[in-house]
Amino acid sequence: MAIATNILQCLVPISQFNKGQASKIFDRLRSEKELIVLKNNQPSAIILSPEEYTRLTEIEEDYFLLLEANKRLEENGSKPTVPLSSVLDELGITEKELEETEDVAIE
Repeated sequence: MAIATNILQCLVPISQFNKGQASKIFDRLRSEKELIVLKNNQPSAIILSPEEYTRLTEIEEDYFLLLEANKRLEENGSKPTVPLSSVLDELGITEKELEETEDVAIE
């Protein structure tokens, strides 16, 4: 029952936008992850908080990286692999240093 209550609290009639309450609606995203905009009592759009959008895009990115990793593992077949620990030792990097490194955007 709690899930249904949460969904009901996330519903926003489009008429509220027409009445100039957009600012109030967007303020709600500070405490809610998403809002469902209703038009003619049917879901018409979803408004996400920036944090929720970031979380979802990171999940998507991780999923595509997993697919790529699985593809490469399949293509590799039974060829021997090199453990991460060996690569880090060869490069003189500790796992802690690797974890503390900031993410780099590659375009």
